[in-house]
This record gives sequence, C-alpha cells and structure tokens, in this order.
Amino acid sequence: MAKHRRQETNTATRAVAAATAAVAGATLIAPTAGATEISLPNFDAIPGLADNVQAAVDAARNVPAVNAVPELNNAIEAVQSQFAPAAPAANVAAVADALPLPAAEPAPEVSKGQQIVDIARAKVGAPYVYGAAGPAAFDCSGFTSWVYSQAGINIPRTSQAQASAGQRVPLDQLQPGDIVAYYGGASHVGIYAGDGQIIDALNSGIPVGYRSLNLMPIHSAFRFH
Repeated sequence: MAKHRRQETNTATRAVAAATAAVAGATLIAPTAGATEISLPNFDAIPGLADNVQAAVDAARNVPAVNAVPELNNAIEAVQSQFAPAAPAANVAAVADALPLPAAEPAPEVSKGQQIVDIARAKVGAPYVYGAAGPAAFDCSGFTSWVYSQAGINIPRTSQAQASAGQRVPLDQLQPGDIVAYYGGASHVGIYAGDGQIIDALNSGIPVGYRSLNLMPIHSAFRFH
C-alpha cells in the first residue's frame, strides 16, 4: 500500500512538472524541505502564452492524486496567480474604450451688448479725427455709429440724433453696450463698457480709450440693442 502511494505521488509530481514546464519557459523547482519557487516569463510579451499556461494548469489539476501533495497544489496556484490578474485589467480597458465620451458643453452665448463692447474695445488707441467715422479714425458719434454697424445695428450718425432715437435707460439700469450722452446738448457720446466705464473718442489729440462714466456731465443714456 505504501509503495502504491509513493507511485501515485511520483506520478502526480512528474505530471505537474511536465505540465508547468511545457509553459514556454516556466520553471518548477520540485518541493523540497524549504519552499516551492515558480518563475514565469512575461505573458503579455508572447501572444497566446496565457492560454497555454491555463491549459497546462488545468491539466495538472486533473492529475490523479495531485491533491495528496500540498506542495504541488501550492505550485499550481503560484503559476495561476502570475497570469490570472492580467485578464481583468484588459477587460477594464476594453469597457472603458467602449464607453461613450461625454458631450461637449455648448459655448455660452454672448449678448448683443457684449458684442458691441468687444468691437469698441478692439479700437482702443485709434486716433480722434473730427468728422471721421472709422475704421481707422473716429470722432465721438462716428465711433458709436461705426461700432454699432459692425454689430449689425444701424443708428443715426450724430450724437444729438442718437440721443433722440434711442430708448432711454435709467442710469441705474445701464448695461454694457448702451450709449451715454454728455453735456446739455448731448454733444458727446460714448459706449458703456460696464464697471462704471465708457469707451469713447473724446477729443483731438486723445485716442479712443476707456474713461470714467462720470468724467463729464451726463445728459442721458439710451439703448438700441
């Protein structure tokens, strides 16, 4: 009976060793009094190698009496553990690739008033020339009428006509893009830029630029947009 047990053990040992050694460079150091060492190559570097390892491990587990040798079971598990974790990682990557990308958010819409301010800002530094209406030089009403035309809005050419035609706006309700008229006869106009500032073509020798809303006596404020 003891001889038969030794034969089964030897058969199991040889079968596991043969199965694991057949796995493209795998090395099995048979159980000794110390420990079991399993060293395997990089499975990802050799196409199909992981499938061959799995087949060898399955064959080793089916060897009769292999469960009677704990060290061999440990060796089989050591071989299995070195390649089994790689499969879930590949599956996760495949799932991630299959997920739809989130839709891009639409760009915020720019108001007409902000468009007017942006156009006016682009002309900061342009020279003041009496009677000029752009695009290279401006007087005050020539500046406001040209900026509005670039935003697709036609308004009167002179400051007085602009003040008469626009919709009056209380100063505490000013919005960017509104026009502010100055002095008793509405003889000067500028475009409200927000934050208590206007952009205007002020006078000879002074280029288009930012000024304080309250730099001059205010006549009225009005809106065309």
